[in-house]
Amino acid sequence: MKKLSKSITFFCFLFLLTNVSCKKKDISPEVIPDIINTTFDSTLVQTFFAEHPKLAKYQSEVEQLYRQRKFHYIWYENHRVNEFGNVLHNKLNNLAEEGIQDTVPYKEKLDRLYEYLDLNQRPKIQTELLHSALYFFYADKVYHGLDPKKSTEMEWYLPRNKQSYVNYLDSLLVNPSLINKRETGVLSQYFLLKKVLKEYRQIEKKGGWKTINIDPKVKSYKLGDSSATIVQIRERLFISGDLSKDSKSAIYDKDLAKGVLKYQKRSGTNPSTDILPKHISDMNVTVGERIKTLIVNMERCRWVSNDITKAKELIAINIPAYQLTFFRDGKPELRSNVVVGKVMNKTVIFSAPMKYIVFSPYWNIPKSILENEILPSIAKNPNYLEEHDMEWHDDYVRQRPGPTNSLGLIKFLFPNSNAIYLHDTPAKSLFNREDRAFSHGCIRVEKPVELATLIMKNDRNWDEQRVREAMNKGEEKWYTLKNKIPVYIGYFTAWVDDQGEIHFYEDVYKRDDQLASLLFVK
Repeated sequence: MKKLSKSITFFCFLFLLTNVSCKKKDISPEVIPDIINTTFDSTLVQTFFAEHPKLAKYQSEVEQLYRQRKFHYIWYENHRVNEFGNVLHNKLNNLAEEGIQDTVPYKEKLDRLYEYLDLNQRPKIQTELLHSALYFFYADKVYHGLDPKKSTEMEWYLPRNKQSYVNYLDSLLVNPSLINKRETGVLSQYFLLKKVLKEYRQIEKKGGWKTINIDPKVKSYKLGDSSATIVQIRERLFISGDLSKDSKSAIYDKDLAKGVLKYQKRSGTNPSTDILPKHISDMNVTVGERIKTLIVNMERCRWVSNDITKAKELIAINIPAYQLTFFRDGKPELRSNVVVGKVMNKTVIFSAPMKYIVFSPYWNIPKSILENEILPSIAKNPNYLEEHDMEWHDDYVRQRPGPTNSLGLIKFLFPNSNAIYLHDTPAKSLFNREDRAFSHGCIRVEKPVELATLIMKNDRNWDEQRVREAMNKGEEKWYTLKNKIPVYIGYFTAWVDDQGEIHFYEDVYKRDDQLASLLFVK
């Protein structure tokens, strides 16, 4: 009996030893080779895309990726899908957070892969190539955006963001957290709008805000007025964060006035405690429409490289905001209201380096204005040129320097095929208007003296006094900038300011709907 017991014990020990040995063997390098040194047949890439035609657009990038890596697996580490693979899967599951409306191709297949992933698996070519193809899908949608041909069709001529997402993958594989940061090259404003998008979707999830009743008999609501409409306005501004609390009061008090002024600032309206019907109409724009506007402008951010913010000096103009900002070392040193082209003479969206400042300029009247406006006026009034301080010069008409010159007393030139530049104006009252689309396409600057002084700050021969003297001398004088300054003219109807406040501007050229029609899948 003792012998039998010893035999059973021996066999049990042998079984356990064998079993443990087998388990060790299952994960030994001899069975699952080191993935860093594992390669696959290059022809399998073509086979994969033949089986996944919805991702065929990215075949060339995938082939380039693996040619550089000599067709080694890249999505496996320690015999499992690596960390960035998991991050990518999560990002694709939450693509709507990036303002992307598209459906992820073969998402169900990717989800199934993660449902059945275990610690000890051999590298699979389908899993490998699906991750690579979907990485380029993600980069294309989130970082690159619409095809440049589409943005050009919408008259967007700013240089598009250019980056190799093949090479960028190297950084992400080493540090997956970079996918949430601004190293992607996308304009940093994108991430600020993304944050607001999340906030507004939360508002929408809670029911948004109600429509405020507009009483046609009431021209305005003033401090001290009492009305059921005031209760609605108070609730609306509380939901959008313009008021810190909702007292439910029907009386228009100072607390509500602060919220009204904050809201007006965010909507590009001249500040006034008077609440007009147009203000209420703007408040009645639904949260769903605001979300659409945010998504449209996130797309526009994809079209601008964040590298522009690295320029030593930069002049940026946002057409819908009617505002110019002068940046030095990435910080705003001057903000100025501007007047832009009217709808029939849209200011072009483009960039060019500023090279010259012209003091006491002549206005060389463009051929189109000469033919359509000046010549017909001369035909009606032979004294028209003299009355407007104009003269023939060779075969064109120009206006002499002086306080009545349509360009004012100074202009800033960044030579371009659109014949657009910045300039002063004698019509100062236009800067007080909310709608400032009045020009023939060029941009009138409210603070030209300050702008010129800042641009020439490092030139010891110039200061504000010299600038003013040159502007009022009555003789045209050209100044060549020692360092060219990039000028970017953009179009953003939603923008987050330095304090993190979201601003919504009127779509003056009616461009949002056209872009939205391309972004929102019906």
